[in-house]
Amino acid sequence: MTFNALLVEKINDDEVSASVQTLTDDRLPDGNVTVAIEYTTVNYKDGLCMRPKNGLVRTYPHVPGIDFAGTVETSDDPRYKPGDKVVLTGWRVGETHWGGLAQKARVNADWLVRLPDALSTERAMAVGTAGVAAILAVIALEDHGLKPGKGEVLVTGAAGGVGSIATAVLGNLGYDVAAVTGRPETSDYLNSLGASRIVAREEIDTVSKRPLESETWAGCVDAVGGEMLARVIGQLKYGGSVAAVGLAGGSSLPTTVIPFLLRGVNLLGIDSVMQPYENRVRAWERIATDLPLEKLGAMIHRATLADVPELASDILEGKIKGRIVVDVNA
Repeated sequence: MTFNALLVEKINDDEVSASVQTLTDDRLPDGNVTVAIEYTTVNYKDGLCMRPKNGLVRTYPHVPGIDFAGTVETSDDPRYKPGDKVVLTGWRVGETHWGGLAQKARVNADWLVRLPDALSTERAMAVGTAGVAAILAVIALEDHGLKPGKGEVLVTGAAGGVGSIATAVLGNLGYDVAAVTGRPETSDYLNSLGASRIVAREEIDTVSKRPLESETWAGCVDAVGGEMLARVIGQLKYGGSVAAVGLAGGSSLPTTVIPFLLRGVNLLGIDSVMQPYENRVRAWERIATDLPLEKLGAMIHRATLADVPELASDILEGKIKGRIVVDVNA
């Protein structure tokens, strides 16, 4: 049996190549469930995995793809049987284990989640890791007291994958969403997802000289990090929380402890890679109920395996709006 996959091969220490190749099933890694993949996506990490010295891939040749959705083909685990629809995000699949940019994957059953009936495999990949991270951020904010009517909720990097899903979910739940973007041309898109107003990135992407500013945000889903996150922390309302999801703006955090001590704010770290199974099930159930599925269409950029190398470069350069959905059989 053969299948097509995007194979990344090491040329030398400073160069790798990525191309669609036909492989045999005996090339698949160890695992107790084999999945016939239908759809996958392209994330920031996938872009990194297609560059040399990326710090993620240790062994070549390699198949990237940190997400996939499809149908169980064979299973040695009683939780899954052939024909079941499943989704996988995280667990370093696509980094240390061959991933979803292929027509087939073999993985550990513990890494899978049964797909809710309300979601197709294509819609699941319009959500993907970005959506799981976004919904985990919303859940964390709510678990720390956020409710509609308490004030505006800020979403940074709003036109990206995480930001788009967070904006749509928060808007659907009745929150007033302030969406931060450095691309004015995405304003109509963000408004259509549920943003109440647009905040220009330059208004909030520099560190204030004051550790505390006016209390502005009831909460925040932050996909940027760096100076923007530091600025947001000083603008949170008393007892407010920011869920930190990404570091597109840098990994440093130039702030002080004063907002935490004087306003009791919370900095909530969101990890989507090693989340326990129960949390993943909760996340996908919330996605099925709280994400307005009719708005997914506006987020989707459809692609094939052959398109991925160019798209991987684009996502690293911040050129992608919304979510890339890859039909691996197209």
